[in-house]
Amino acid sequence: MWERILTILRKEFRSVLRDPRMRLVIIGFPVIQTLIFGYAVTLDVRHVRLDVVDRDNTPASRALVARFTSSAYFDAVAFTFDDDEARRLIDASDASAILQIDSGYEQHLHGGRTTPVQLIVDGSDSNTARFVANYGTAIATAANTELVLDRTLRQTGRTVRAGGVDLRPRAWFNADLESRNYYVPGVIAMLVMLIALMLTSMSIVREKEAGTIEQIMVTPIRPVEFILGKCAPFAVIGFLNVGMVSAVGLFWFGIPFRGSFPLLLGGTALFLLSTLGIGLFISTVSQTQQQAMMTAFFFFFPAMLFSGFIFPIANMPPVIQYLSLLDPLRFMLVIVRGIFLKGVGLDILWPQFAALLALGVGVMAFAVGRFHKTLA
Repeated sequence: MWERILTILRKEFRSVLRDPRMRLVIIGFPVIQTLIFGYAVTLDVRHVRLDVVDRDNTPASRALVARFTSSAYFDAVAFTFDDDEARRLIDASDASAILQIDSGYEQHLHGGRTTPVQLIVDGSDSNTARFVANYGTAIATAANTELVLDRTLRQTGRTVRAGGVDLRPRAWFNADLESRNYYVPGVIAMLVMLIALMLTSMSIVREKEAGTIEQIMVTPIRPVEFILGKCAPFAVIGFLNVGMVSAVGLFWFGIPFRGSFPLLLGGTALFLLSTLGIGLFISTVSQTQQQAMMTAFFFFFPAMLFSGFIFPIANMPPVIQYLSLLDPLRFMLVIVRGIFLKGVGLDILWPQFAALLALGVGVMAFAVGRFHKTLA
């Protein structure tokens, strides 16, 4: 039995590795994708392009503008005095926000009156707009507090000590609140799923397309041996990808790793059981490699969206939240991020391991049954 499985395994390794393009997909693709995601995927809002409409043009108004531009959040890219020009900058995405200060700003401040200042934000990207509005509000609040204290000092000759709340936030596991530390570990699970789906589904379909699967089936090899011989190389490739992507994250991006690497490999094994089973099922419903590739991508993108890789699952509609329970990527992301960032063990992650085991056994059993039926 093992001799026949090893024969199929060696045949599959030679078939995969002799193609330079396939070697690039297996080895180069995970590294390149990790670098791209590490640099490009971030929710940190910095250096917002700001157009300044300062109609007052006084030392007080310029001091307020300086508060915005001296922070790490805003960069003044234009100074305009015309509403149409400011609108054009927003429409052309040359500016993401407009700081508008009307004439009489300094006069109102010196007279002890409240003066309005408007921050117009491009709301087409709601997430970024929310952050920009919060940053602007915080800067304006700090400026207003300083003005009140300064006016009190000038009027009374002394500073009024007022009670307040000293809030000192502390972030566990990701002290600098870097989005990269959150997303790069998730790339491990995402790439393992994508490559395992593509290779498994296309490998068996390739035998169908070439007309050799019937020849293989008339040999003494049994279907279960054929499946093991076909899937084992891709499981090895999956573990190799985990090691490569983890190395890039640790040594290139400096992502913290606080957990157990053997536990990560154990979670990867259960995750591969699910993804290889899905790839095997795709192979049974596809007649060509092109169909298999399109079907794999059709499954992969909803799985990525439902997994919580980018959008929190708690913010999704209830129906989608229930559907996400059938997505193995959802549970693998919890495992990977928990091991990398929090250093938690099996005592915390056992529900995710159990879910992956149940999904893996169920999907693989269904796929193998479908494979037998297809051959019959």
